[in-house]
Amino acid sequence: MEEKKQHTLTWTVTDDMTAKRIGTAGAKILSTPNMLALMEGAALELAREFLDDGMTTVGAEAHVKHLAPTPVGMKVWATATLREIERRKMWFDIEVFDEKGKCGEGWHLRIMVPDKDRSQVQ
Repeated sequence: MEEKKQHTLTWTVTDDMTAKRIGTAGAKILSTPNMLALMEGAALELAREFLDDGMTTVGAEAHVKHLAPTPVGMKVWATATLREIERRKMWFDIEVFDEKGKCGEGWHLRIMVPDKDRSQVQ
């Protein structure tokens, strides 16, 4: 059976996720850092399906475009698609949608590392 190459993670936007709440100018809409967190979360869940026991991944790089605002109370979801695995590097293409349409896109790089205390990771 072929392993799944996509994972979707869905959130409902709350006040704690807004641009205003994190201290940047803006209305009560999903902040870009929280959109990125949603994107990373979708990629992390997908990555787990391809890891050997005792391994995890850490985020290393992201390129994000925040295309449209998502207000508090609206559902927003990110779909991560595994593009490539090269040794310890995993690249993901990610699209973000809300109830009105596409609101974000980008790519994300995660690195496979041993699943232990970060102070021990070399």
